[in-house]
Amino acid sequence: MRLLSDIQPKRTTATKPLFLNKGIYLAVAVLLVASSGYAQVTGGQFAFEFLRLSNSPRVSALGGISVSNPTDDISLALQNPSLMRAGLHNQLQLNYNGMYAGISSTNLNYGYHAEKINTSFLFGVQYLNYGNFTQTNNVGLEEGTFKAIDYAVTLGASRSYLQHWRYGANIKLAHSSLYTQRASAAMMDIGVNYYDTATLLDLGIVAKNMGVMLDTYNPDAPAEPIPFDLQIGISKRFKHVPLKIFSTVHHLYEWDIRYDNPDDITNNTILGGTDSNAKEKSYFSDKLFRHFIFGAEITLGKKITVTGSYNYLRRKEMALQSRPGVAGFAFGVCVNLNKFVINYGRSYYHIAGPYNEIGLTFRMNKLFGLGKLGEKIRWNADYQDWQ
Repeated sequence: MRLLSDIQPKRTTATKPLFLNKGIYLAVAVLLVASSGYAQVTGGQFAFEFLRLSNSPRVSALGGISVSNPTDDISLALQNPSLMRAGLHNQLQLNYNGMYAGISSTNLNYGYHAEKINTSFLFGVQYLNYGNFTQTNNVGLEEGTFKAIDYAVTLGASRSYLQHWRYGANIKLAHSSLYTQRASAAMMDIGVNYYDTATLLDLGIVAKNMGVMLDTYNPDAPAEPIPFDLQIGISKRFKHVPLKIFSTVHHLYEWDIRYDNPDDITNNTILGGTDSNAKEKSYFSDKLFRHFIFGAEITLGKKITVTGSYNYLRRKEMALQSRPGVAGFAFGVCVNLNKFVINYGRSYYHIAGPYNEIGLTFRMNKLFGLGKLGEKIRWNADYQDWQ
């Protein structure tokens, strides 16, 4: 894995103010677009909730969301399209996540850089299989089996802007098939990324899942809301220590995402009266930190990276008061074997057991060549990352 600290760009004080101002305009544009998509997600439950799931072991180890990690991993470009770049050219990734009750999630990601137009493209498929179900009639007699699946296909593109900025967009087509009910939707992600190779500081902002339902589960009912989210992340890598720390903030469009738990109102009288003070608590800190994910990555030599993270919202929603365990924590290991990379992620949602996810990433040009065709399409091109 290439060390980004080896890249030291030249900067001048004359161009820095202009560059920062234009970069800020890009970030503000994302916020404006996101605000226009807010109306479609107020209240109720969402369709296509599977789009909130992690799309790789690396993302799982980072707490389920990562929009500001300039790592050599194509799956992060599905988290923030502006992270797609020339350094991820010809990278193919296949991930598998074995969930509870036989449910499985499979993800395929691929990146390609078009040198002539200086644009990096990505392609992704997310497939969720809920398994086989027994079909019965109204008196309980079995009549066969059926399957339930969700999937999404993503096409994205990203370009550089000035010295440190990138911007990108993903277009997604999602489909859901649940017995006889089916639905589909078209969505878009828009992201901006700022990365300073001198300070190794990265900042990302992305508006996810902005779009409309094309077909609803019930044609006679209003369209279901889509799981929009607005996220900001920051990561910092240290020059002389093989350590990177990061934080991601999600659900920025809504302040209070705290579950109104009846257990927070405790009985404190002989007759079973309630504690009125519990109702009046503001829970400011709890509401604040439910938006945060914290984590760190440690690089051991040039081949192994160990990741750990803490998702406060996941722990608060999934942990049992009597036995919280390690709900909300996630860990991962990345082993770089030159021609391919092995990723493993382990996420703890509940004491029922963790999710275990495995992934393989291939540098296609290192595995095989395509002769003259490969030269024509720049199959063997090796671009400098974050140039």
